[in-house]
Amino acid sequence: MKFGARILKTGIAIVLALLISEILKLPAPVFAGIAAVFAVQPTIYRSYLTIIEQVQANLVGAGIAVIFVLIFGSSPLVVGLAVIIAIAIILKLKLQNTIGLALVTLIAIMEVTDQDFITFALIRFSTILIGVFSSFIINLIFLPPKYETKLFHRVSDSTEEILKWIRLSTRHATEFHLVKKDLERIKEKLIKVDQLYLLYKEEREYFKRNTIVRSRKLVIFRQMISSTYRSFEVLKRLNRYENEIYQLPDELRGVIKAQLDCLLTYHEQLHLKFIGKMHPQAESEAQQDVCLHRKELMTIMLEEVKQHTKNDDIHNFHLLHIFSAIFEYDENLEHLERLITSFQSYHKEDNEVSISEEEEV
Repeated sequence: MKFGARILKTGIAIVLALLISEILKLPAPVFAGIAAVFAVQPTIYRSYLTIIEQVQANLVGAGIAVIFVLIFGSSPLVVGLAVIIAIAIILKLKLQNTIGLALVTLIAIMEVTDQDFITFALIRFSTILIGVFSSFIINLIFLPPKYETKLFHRVSDSTEEILKWIRLSTRHATEFHLVKKDLERIKEKLIKVDQLYLLYKEEREYFKRNTIVRSRKLVIFRQMISSTYRSFEVLKRLNRYENEIYQLPDELRGVIKAQLDCLLTYHEQLHLKFIGKMHPQAESEAQQDVCLHRKELMTIMLEEVKQHTKNDDIHNFHLLHIFSAIFEYDENLEHLERLITSFQSYHKEDNEVSISEEEEV
């Protein structure tokens, strides 16, 4: 298990919240620590949104608590009724992610003491806000998340695993059930890649120049993920139609194997090109020239389908599924190549992505 930055930030945010509460001599500083736990977020932008939402929700919770205590007192039945109303209002305001801390604020305020109630309520509300702002400060200045690095690592690792299985499948060097078992695990990894992409997309830049660069990188990463999904689709179809492929003529199987080997190498080179480990023009384009053009591949496919149609061999129509997946994979890689080349042409000083060891999200 990795000791990630978010774990550290949570601990430091709690320490900061408790220290500020003690310096201000606020009673029950533990509420500031609890608020800090609720307010820690994976991105700076999401942390900013959390502050806005938490302030609104806590105002609702504190307001209802004050009104109910002043009118009905602070019996357990009144607290329960106040909680129900607070939840209903927060849901109506579409602040459902803040319900937990808002209820903590409400219950903390309704814990009436002998001192002046309004003063007591303001102190408790302020204590909660100290915890929220402590988390934001820590998230802003301490180990800010580098989702670009994380995202590239995740995409690269997932792609590498898929390409490995495709190479083994085209050589009939693996068992059907082993690939099928791993397909589910790879699918889960790709879902996590999509989630990480959304976190990366949420990040904000504060300078116009950086915003343009980052917007173009977002497009590249989206296409990079799309290409990985296309390679995953090729793997699934190779696995599903393994028997049909095995029954194809040796020459046709050789064409499929050679084309896939070419595209897999092309895919790997595009990743290297993106992080500045290859020449911007020559290598990946030379590799692409080695691959069969889609028109040539389609001619071969149609001839094969036509031949087996005469023999009423319906199973060979599955060949269409395999070739269509290869065509889509090829098209996605070409588009990725154009995006990377264009980006590196216009942003030469930003054409490398840090590939340092990724942190745990």
